[in-house]
Amino acid sequence: MFSDFDFNVIERSLGYLFFTGMTFSLTLTALATLTGIAFGTLLAMMRLSTLPVLPVLATGYVNLMRSLPLILVIFWFYFLVPYLGQWVTGSDQPMQVGPFASALIAFSMFEAAYYSEIMRAGIKSIPRGQTSAASALGMKYWPTMAYVILPQAFRNMLPVLLTQTVILFQDTSLVYVLSMTDFLGAASKIAARDGRLVEMYMFAAVVYFVMSYAASIFIKRLQIKIAIVR
Repeated sequence: MFSDFDFNVIERSLGYLFFTGMTFSLTLTALATLTGIAFGTLLAMMRLSTLPVLPVLATGYVNLMRSLPLILVIFWFYFLVPYLGQWVTGSDQPMQVGPFASALIAFSMFEAAYYSEIMRAGIKSIPRGQTSAASALGMKYWPTMAYVILPQAFRNMLPVLLTQTVILFQDTSLVYVLSMTDFLGAASKIAARDGRLVEMYMFAAVVYFVMSYAASIFIKRLQIKIAIVR
């Protein structure tokens, strides 16, 4: 069955696949995770705020992002961000943002909606008595969140946050719509160049499976370890 396949094409392409493609995928995943969690945490705090406007704005944003396909959000930010930059800077022409910056903004803004729901659940899991205790010690709202509530919420929700990051890693393959070369994009280019579609896509599937499965095992062990410490 495999006699007509040329798996040597994989060996010849490993440098390009991993040093160019996988490096791009992991870089985009790491940056989008950091910015997405930061913005998502802010959204979660807005949704839990007692002020009348902030929960409405945050809820509207989260519902909007969670209702749209990610690929549409990528296109949307790719064409919208240059004009937002022009509006902010007052320039006469759209700002030159570039596909990587556009993709990073799109992934960060989209994933923030999902991270915010995770963080909101984490914050709500902290007993209200801790907030009352911090208040009794004279701590204001923001110091209480920064030093008491959020560290515990992050710790409680760390396995779920990492699971969402694995999903984000898989979703980075959608940057092909912006003609960018992630791991799957690099495999696609080699497959088209050498006429080895089956070999390259099989290898790409194996790599994604191995990395995602290894990450899931790590997350399960981390979850068990955290549960034991509690």
